Order: sequence, then structure tokens, then C-alpha cells
Amino acid sequence: MTDFDNKLTYLVTGAAGFIGYHLSERLMKAGATVVGYDNMNDYYDVSLKEARLTRLSELAGTTGHFDMVRADLADKAALDRVFDEYKPDVVVNLAAQAGVRYSIENPDAYIQSNLVGFANILECCRHHEIKHLVYASSSSVYGGNTKVPFSTSDQVDRPVSLYAATKKSNELMAYSYCKLYGIKATGLRFFTVYGPMGRPDMAAYKFADLMRKGKPIDIYNNGDMYRDFTYIDDIVTGVFTILCNPPLQDELGACYKVYNIGRGKPEKLLDFVDELEKSLGMKAKRNLMPMQPGDVYQTYADVSELERDFGYRPTTDMKDGVMRFAKWYREYYSIG
Repeated sequence: MTDFDNKLTYLVTGAAGFIGYHLSERLMKAGATVVGYDNMNDYYDVSLKEARLTRLSELAGTTGHFDMVRADLADKAALDRVFDEYKPDVVVNLAAQAGVRYSIENPDAYIQSNLVGFANILECCRHHEIKHLVYASSSSVYGGNTKVPFSTSDQVDRPVSLYAATKKSNELMAYSYCKLYGIKATGLRFFTVYGPMGRPDMAAYKFADLMRKGKPIDIYNNGDMYRDFTYIDDIVTGVFTILCNPPLQDELGACYKVYNIGRGKPEKLLDFVDELEKSLGMKAKRNLMPMQPGDVYQTYADVSELERDFGYRPTTDMKDGVMRFAKWYREYYSIG
């Protein structure tokens, strides 16, 4: 396994997003040059994205280097200019239209960002000599699979949301480019990431917001749901380790690999809410509801391949992770 190289230039798309921000911070603290790329859309509060970028800019004054490009992945000309100007060595594509339920309401946003945008990334990687493309897939690709834990060898051809379908499409598109054009690519199926500076549409942040405002939280399937909650630091450590270690050729000659990246221990959603209440010092009004379209009963990652190849072992349990998130949340919103 190759050590991290801080002399390379890392292009991080979605740098103003949750995982993109934390990964960029980690790269800069290691002394690397980071080029951020984000369209700054208003899917959720843009001020949170701006706050993340402000922190990265402040960090750039002390360690590493950070340049930010505000543009859309679907804008091929803008993406071409970034590759021409910065000549990235490693590309980390975390930009995407996220959210399962929103894909039911606004499918076109997913086509443009997750399919057209990703095709543009692949084309730019094809025409520039990048060392490694690492891109975000999702645990959503497992759809309604009932065999647990979810393994990358499982069939994932029955998505229950358009979001999941676009992520599986990304994996297929990447494989074809690896086989045809010699790109080296690793896809990561993320499992329910949470933590400070997180996404407001995800459980921890969404529930905290509603509790703070005295509004009820919707808990689907009457609370009988399990999620493989994974703390952001564990995710970033895994991604960071992979960056300078592109996959070897498979039996068909493609340098391509997909990994699950999660904690590998699903928690009951109601237990997560209990811990959040304790850490925030607030009580949730619980609105128990039936299962919603696009939702799945359980997510549960088999991370044995990532452990075998990179020694990946998440170290943050749910209680500690929720406490850290709650501490940040109270400070961010000046809650006494």
C-alpha cells in the first residue's frame, strides 16, 4: 500500500458539501494542494456551504493550498478549464444531487448532476493523465435487498429510487471507461454518514433542527428501521487512505474496484433518536408513520474488503459520534 503523497494536486468536486469539506480539510492539513469544485445549489441552506468554504479558506492560510471553483459538473466547458489549468493528479468526485425522496419530486436534477455531470468527469479524466478517480456511490444501490450484511458481490439491479439508479449507473459508466480508456477508478458506497457540519436533510441534523424548533420528527415504518450510521471521521480516514492506491487490473484488464464504506454495525433508528435527545438535552415529539416510497428497512455494510485491502476499521461508536455532532450543533446555533 502506497503512502499518501502531499505533492499531488487533488480535485475534490462537491467541496462545499459535507464529505467534500471534511476530506478537503484533511488533505490540506496533510499539506496537499486542493482544488474545490461546487455549484453551490440551494438543495439545502447555502449559508452552511459558505461556512464550510470559509473554514477551508482560513485553513489555507496555515497549511496546504486551496482554490475554489464555483461551477456545475454539467458545464463541460467549465470542467475542461479546471482540468487544463490545474492538471489534477487525483480526482475525488463527491458532487451529486443527493437525497432519496427528492429524486421522486425532481428527477431531472439527478439526471443532470449524477449522470451528465459524471459523464463529464469521466471524459475529463479520459483526456488527462490522472492517477486515480475516486467517486461516491451509495448504499442506496442495494435497494430492497434483504440479505445482510450488504456485500459488493450482491446483485443491485433493482433500485427503489432514481437516486439509487443514478449511483449504480455511475459504477457501470466508470467500469466501461476503465476498460476502454485505461482510467483507474474506485467507487465507494457510503453508508449513512453523519457528524459536525453535516447535511440538514440527513437524520441527525434534520431531527436536531425539528427538536430545536419544537416540531415533531417523522419516524417511518413506525420506528422499525435500522441504519449503518457512520461517523464522518471514519469515512474520511477510509477515503484518505484509498486516494494514492488505485486498484490493480481485474480479470478483464480494467483497473476498477467498488467498496462499501460504513461502520458495519446497523443501529435501530429509535436508539439513534434516544442518543440525540440525551446529547442535545431536548425531547423529540415523535410522529410514527408508515414506510415511505424509496425507503429501505435496513442498511448494513460488509466492509471486510476495505479492511482486508486497507486496514479500514471504524473507531467511533454511535454514542460518541452523536455526542460530537450535538456539541457542534449547539455551538453552531448558539444553544446555551
